[in-house]
Amino acid sequence: MPSGKLTVVGAGPGDVDLITLKGIKALQSADVVLYDALVATELLEYAAQAEQIFVGKRKGCYAYQQEQINDLIVQRAHQGLHIVRLKGGDPFVFGRGAEEMEYAAQFGIEVAVVPGISSSVSVPASQNIPVTKRGAAESFWVITGTTKEHKLSNDVALAAKSNATVIILMGMSKLGEIMELFKKEGKENTPVAIIQNGTTKQEKIGIGTVASIENKAKEQQLSNPAIIVIGEVVNHRQKISDIQKEYQIKGEKLQEKV
Repeated sequence: MPSGKLTVVGAGPGDVDLITLKGIKALQSADVVLYDALVATELLEYAAQAEQIFVGKRKGCYAYQQEQINDLIVQRAHQGLHIVRLKGGDPFVFGRGAEEMEYAAQFGIEVAVVPGISSSVSVPASQNIPVTKRGAAESFWVITGTTKEHKLSNDVALAAKSNATVIILMGMSKLGEIMELFKKEGKENTPVAIIQNGTTKQEKIGIGTVASIENKAKEQQLSNPAIIVIGEVVNHRQKISDIQKEYQIKGEKLQEKV
């Protein structure tokens, strides 16, 4: 029986320019592409020669259940084909990439991974929010807001006790619950940013504090897919804006004198 290959590829956070060159090369060599909901469909142009199958989830509705995706991978690989499993962000950051590779490997299928730019750090960066900054944050947590049991991760309570930047993915449905944990630690005034559809044309951002962000999210109608960033580093965004405005004002005054 001919043995194909599975390559799990990270598509990046949403902006089509943020996929890696290695990811593009994998798409160009693909016979089949299985792609998720958060993947920019423009990337499929790199795999025009391939069979393209949408296997993502939208608003809780699955095009394929995980077991069906696993079976599809094995079926196509046993036809001697190269399958690219295209996932948003990085496939090893809450992406089930590792699980799919393990399943395929059990059937003697060659597996490989192409890392992607994770939305957990790149989406805040696109809004001038660093996840670490000297004097503000020495480390950062990246936590899923919803576990496979559909509950809030216990790690959020632990993270709330630290001085680290806390980045929560898939957490908008539990925003109130998350903020309560930070309030218990006396962090009502800690800055918070919510970035929806980061790095895309549909991007929206809300800035507030632990005490105010729920109201901000309602006012601006922020929802999934979004990233929640909690920590002093959020203030860097406004600081950069203030410096740029100050420089512009100085420049305008100098021109007036001339």
